[in-house]
Amino acid sequence: MENITNDYSHIKGWGIDADPKNDPTYPMKKRNNGEHMGYSWTRPTLQPETVEVLHSIERPNVTAVFGTSTPPSGLSGMIRRLAFKKSENDYGHWLPLILADRINVVEGIIEDLRSGIVPNIFAEKGMKAEWKHNRSGVIRQMAVTAIIAYGFVAFYRAKKRRDRGY
Repeated sequence: MENITNDYSHIKGWGIDADPKNDPTYPMKKRNNGEHMGYSWTRPTLQPETVEVLHSIERPNVTAVFGTSTPPSGLSGMIRRLAFKKSENDYGHWLPLILADRINVVEGIIEDLRSGIVPNIFAEKGMKAEWKHNRSGVIRQMAVTAIIAYGFVAFYRAKKRRDRGY
């Protein structure tokens, strides 16, 4: 093997930040080389955990501030808890989170109906703007939905006829 040197001076701009007089963070950052040993700053007061907070397994603890508006609950919460047992670089983490989001939408609609609130799905999905700016897409989406719905109805009617012996 050939002898490899650590001289990178032939690379344009290499070591431009090595000169402390040319450090863009000076004088605000006081270097102590403690950054390599973990927290090199005084950690802010932690927000109290009053609800369940899911965090990555790559992190040793929760961040200093986090959202608590919608803690995990129901089937979507169970799926989220399973997802956070996996690493963030794994499909087993992200795909269940996407599924949990979809399930959470259905849970929200059911919760609204239980409370006596009929959700305005047309407005919540932004259909007015969609109709204004993408009319052909809305028509195509409605046609596909109608065809799929008709297929389900036809399938179950045919199944009911077979079961009755017609």
